[in-house]
Amino acid sequence: MTASEPSAGSSGTSAGDDEVRRSPACALVIFGASGDLTARKLLPALERLSAYGALPPEVALVGVARTPMTDAEFADYCRAKVPGTDNPRWAALTAGARYVHGGYDDPDTYARLAEVLEDTDRTQGTAGSRAYYFATPPRLFGPIALSLGKAGLSEAHGDGFVRVVIEKPFGWDEDSARELYDDLSTAFVEEQIFRIDHYLAKETVQNLLALRFANSIFEPIWNRTWVDNVQITVAESIGVGDRGGFYETTGAMRDIVQNHVLQVLSLFLMEPPTSFHAEAIRDEKVKLLRAIRPLDEEAEIAAHAVRGQYTRGGTREELMPGYREEAGVDPLSSTETFVAMRLSIQNWRWAGVPVYVRTGKRLPARTTEVSMQFQRPPHLPLFPGIAAGLEPDALIVRVQPDEGLSLRFGAKVPGHAFRVQKASMDFSYESFEQESIDAYERVLLDALIGDPTLFIRADEVGRSWRIVDPVLRFWAADTRPIPLYQAATWGPTEAAALIEREGRSWRR
Repeated sequence: MTASEPSAGSSGTSAGDDEVRRSPACALVIFGASGDLTARKLLPALERLSAYGALPPEVALVGVARTPMTDAEFADYCRAKVPGTDNPRWAALTAGARYVHGGYDDPDTYARLAEVLEDTDRTQGTAGSRAYYFATPPRLFGPIALSLGKAGLSEAHGDGFVRVVIEKPFGWDEDSARELYDDLSTAFVEEQIFRIDHYLAKETVQNLLALRFANSIFEPIWNRTWVDNVQITVAESIGVGDRGGFYETTGAMRDIVQNHVLQVLSLFLMEPPTSFHAEAIRDEKVKLLRAIRPLDEEAEIAAHAVRGQYTRGGTREELMPGYREEAGVDPLSSTETFVAMRLSIQNWRWAGVPVYVRTGKRLPARTTEVSMQFQRPPHLPLFPGIAAGLEPDALIVRVQPDEGLSLRFGAKVPGHAFRVQKASMDFSYESFEQESIDAYERVLLDALIGDPTLFIRADEVGRSWRIVDPVLRFWAADTRPIPLYQAATWGPTEAAALIEREGRSWRR
């Protein structure tokens, strides 16, 4: 899979303030318009964007799904999924909504869609521009793209544009990701394909760019000379809930590590881009992913990659079921709900600095953070007890739920004795008067505008799969029982051993 040169319209992160960023005239076509993703994420995001004035009257909403509905019923459905708003712009957007009922593999569906889009050009001024959002199961991405191509709906005409937006997962492994790319590229060119990882649109993840490149104090220490290790944690306190059937075919490695974790890692550790143009940033992310050495040999995988699965646990008052007790899960399942890995980056900046990543369900807390731990001082003054239990300095970026960052360092405790303990300087996004926007608001608006900065390029997808595929193959062939951990604990004991045998520990 290859990437192409940036289009002239790419605006990068300097596209302007949110208050002045507005979508051009276009029809937003949502495949899977009656589904869960549309109801929970897309419609609320569209309502908020309309409230900001980011969606002019020349933006039309078109739904496509198997569920029978008329235009008026779809308009009512949209309003019902965003209750309690008196936003007149949302009322206007939904009043003009159109709906196409039909199968995703039925040519008549696309013929009717073509008629509806021609009508929105004529009556709503959408100017021949379309953005197709695939809010469907991933197995339908390829067939829908091919059908759009056969119907002539993938080509832009005149000054209009055509884009397609797809959700993760982008394939099941590198081979299936390549097959999906082949299907998509039959109808669309790379510049038209916007692959969403909503984690990249979170304010704190974007703040990684500001933290590194808008502040001169950090760049001199952002390297192997000063950094001892990097830790990335994506922890969830909930179980799989009603997603057991989905999780059985996915697991934590595919669900979180291959996309969210590696995307955040690449933004945090990449080289400075030559500009803040979208392609310059994405080029550096790909370079970083290429520098991560895949774990190829079985002994190396066994030593540096740990999986686990949660069992019943918690308290007497709140006893949580085990994974194999969840609805839709095989009672003998070996699907991983926890992953911990040690990664190595082979480049000049990070050679020799271990990167520890972990993710899991039914952990003690819901938190996503990146922690950069610095080298200990080469010589601490020999005051009694000064070094006892003193943790290393660290920079912690909190992605969720308490968005912000902390810089931890040693400070003297007030009193007669010379005693040092850790203190911290904290920054929280609550200190800003502006309200943080939802990730889906950002990615939807960026897709409509045509800014690909926060979207994933084809070569990024391929490199990410190349990192995790050897581990997945090893686990699939491993006949040993999967390590278990009780719900509301920090994973199996093997995860602690992974980092402790190198003289380090997971940040709590």
